[in-house]
Amino acid sequence: MIGFAPAKINLGLFVTDKRPDGFHDLESVFCPIPWNDVLEVHLREEPGLLLKLSGIPIPGKPEENLLVKAYEMVHQTHEIGGVDAHLLKAIPMGAGLGGGSSDAVCMIKLLNELFELQLSEEDGMQMAERLGSDCPFFWNAQPAYVRGRGEHIQELPNNPLSGSTILIIHPNIHIATKLAFQNIVPQAPPTDWLEFTSAPINRWGQWLRNDFQSGMTHAHESLAQCVQHLEQYGASYVQMTGTGSACFGLFENESLAQMAQTQIQNDNWISFIRQM
Repeated sequence: MIGFAPAKINLGLFVTDKRPDGFHDLESVFCPIPWNDVLEVHLREEPGLLLKLSGIPIPGKPEENLLVKAYEMVHQTHEIGGVDAHLLKAIPMGAGLGGGSSDAVCMIKLLNELFELQLSEEDGMQMAERLGSDCPFFWNAQPAYVRGRGEHIQELPNNPLSGSTILIIHPNIHIATKLAFQNIVPQAPPTDWLEFTSAPINRWGQWLRNDFQSGMTHAHESLAQCVQHLEQYGASYVQMTGTGSACFGLFENESLAQMAQTQIQNDNWISFIRQM
């Protein structure tokens, strides 16, 4: 059984408050991107999870992997057997693209099918919320207005990216989420900032900002270079996604996007392009 775990980008990311539990309240629009990790699962006779990883190397201890945590969480509440799993990692980590969260939710959904658990929408969302802040979005992976820690999700009637070409550039640096939040100062978003969804892409800058972008581009020169490259080649809207380090440009002209990708000079940068 195979599942595809998509990346996401943030259209605007506003840090609005510091919570008593130490986390922050956010407001954003999440949009899924067809840049996928691939997860394959099969039944195994022995109990437990045997996880194989390929593609982009994943640092850290195996027990800290969100895929392992997702399996263990389901195993604690449902009678499931052993599983062989293979993750082909393609989405860069520490990039603000949500790949790890997406992988974990993909695991829950595959276990649901493999063992016929018949999880309800509410069950799945609650499990996803326990795993991490971005995880609930990936249960349905539809363009959505997201608030709080990521648990309040209001799906949008239309995809704001529809008709544009997206070019994502990752400068091959990892930004830890905890570090990104250290110097952030919560502030209110613009009034009615969701009006951007009905405006032309080249006017989105009137409403949108990423509260992490200024600090991260000052700290990492390569991030600033990514932004400059996308602007130089005519992107109608450019922003860093999440807490970084991937940046995206939305192009109304596909050939300009392709030229921008072709003209990337830094061999260490990773790029992804797709017409939405």
